[in-house]
Amino acid sequence: MTNRHDDDYEPEHTSSPTAEAMEAFELTGYRPTYDEEDARPLPEEAEMQGAIAEMFDGLAATLQDTRLAPDLSDLLWGAVNLFHRGIDRVQRKLDENEDAQKASQKYQDGSEIRSVEIERLIADGQVLLDRRDGMEQLRDLAAERYEQILGTPWRPFTGSMVNHRTMTASVVASRDFVRAKQRAETQVLIPAGALIAFSGGLDFDNHRLIWDALDKVKAKYPDMVLLHTANIHGADIIAVGWAGSRKVTAIPFKPERRFGNAAPFKRNDAILRENLRGAVICDGTGIQEHLAREVHRLHGFSPLRLKRGGA
Repeated sequence: MTNRHDDDYEPEHTSSPTAEAMEAFELTGYRPTYDEEDARPLPEEAEMQGAIAEMFDGLAATLQDTRLAPDLSDLLWGAVNLFHRGIDRVQRKLDENEDAQKASQKYQDGSEIRSVEIERLIADGQVLLDRRDGMEQLRDLAAERYEQILGTPWRPFTGSMVNHRTMTASVVASRDFVRAKQRAETQVLIPAGALIAFSGGLDFDNHRLIWDALDKVKAKYPDMVLLHTANIHGADIIAVGWAGSRKVTAIPFKPERRFGNAAPFKRNDAILRENLRGAVICDGTGIQEHLAREVHRLHGFSPLRLKRGGA
């Protein structure tokens, strides 16, 4: 047995905290901790555009002319929706940050601790704003690629589709629209312009007639905003496609299930409460007849009626 002196003994070492941090930097890059401001830049727009193009074009090229081709539309829609849902997650954190800032402002007493706290919350809020704007840009680039591949505009099933960086909206959910009005906000959820109502039957499929009629309305009201009855087939879908092509904000007013059979008429009432400047009604059912009749009664003008055989 070999004798050893205590002075010669070298204990086994684990990695030091500094070494572990440096190794993490090499593997994953710098990542701020929860209490540090994130100073990393947003991706360049050209880089985001290239990444989105590779994702969508690669998927389309792989699935086209295969048995999975019928699923391509749903898969690409879901890819855009990933970014759309990501915006919601960031927005919730942004709302929490806003509430925290309000609470911190209430208890400001001039102390250094309170001052540092509000400064950190403001910095965090700015980072979240940048993240939301970046996600919106990714969503819009993905939606643009979706339309280029499939020939139809991407629209969310729920919620609004707005871009806060450019202060524009292509879709505003009716609930967001009404809430924003109640809060007296003049942001992108209340797009300025002439409100034009639109509704049509599920079996009304005269694309040219609808596009020509809406083009005429837009010529009269260049700043028009389309309030439509959000049917998933027929005339409303054609009108939504027109709005996407013409860069017109579309606001879907969906019937609420809690009203049962009266839901479509309650939805009509919600549209009728707005300050309408015009209306386009295609042949359909009693729901469209009700909307046309009430537009004339409440707003004093006759809507443009589109018949299956022609205007």
